[in-house]
Amino acid sequence: MSLENRVALVTGAGRGIGHAIAKNLAEEGAHVLCVSRSENSCGATAEAINQSGGSATSHAVDVSDGPAVAELAKSLLEKHGKVDILVNNAGITRDGLILRMSEENWRDVIETNLSSCFHWVKNLAHPMARQRWGRIVNITSVSGLVGNAGQANYASSKAGMIGLTKTLAKELASRQITVNAVAPGFIETDMTSGLDEKTRDIILKNIPLKRLGQPSDIAHMVDYLCSDKAAYITGQIFTVDGGMVM
Repeated sequence: MSLENRVALVTGAGRGIGHAIAKNLAEEGAHVLCVSRSENSCGATAEAINQSGGSATSHAVDVSDGPAVAELAKSLLEKHGKVDILVNNAGITRDGLILRMSEENWRDVIETNLSSCFHWVKNLAHPMARQRWGRIVNITSVSGLVGNAGQANYASSKAGMIGLTKTLAKELASRQITVNAVAPGFIETDMTSGLDEKTRDIILKNIPLKRLGQPSDIAHMVDYLCSDKAAYITGQIFTVDGGMVM
């Protein structure tokens, strides 16, 4: 599944799933553009990749800021000539029941999780179309498939990513650009590290494999979808959740 001579951009690359995805793509030979809001976090990922023999650079930007994304995308295309692979992974949570949720918390999650995908695709799909090769992978969530109490904003953003994935797959297929989504279940990341023991036990009872996933479980699926071996797969949503959603 060699990705040599490919340029891959991964948002939310500073930690957790994004870090694992960036690391794996680099191990397959891609030059990885590590993007996150914090220069320290994406910089640490890029440094780790470079120290391990891979190739990466870091770029700090607020992915919810359309003009800022457009400016960065233009700069990266001028420098590298192309971006072959786009992984929209950046995401935040602002949990709360809908009756208590502020408009700010609703808007922040939608803009960061969903609108950011629009901004990146808008600015990077044209070069992919010209070269007639591209891979777009959106990291959604099982919450976007089944909903989750207390996460109306998050679940809505992730469900929106699924609709966007299927639409883009139809729009871009003629240019040999595949668009797929990966829907993680409960993964061992910063988002799940704060779960108390009781909540964790309840979650595990609903997972047939009886464990939380690892960021690498998601990264391996992304690797495959970005490779030539997945050239005939587009518009699909792959749940990686230990069998929780069937």
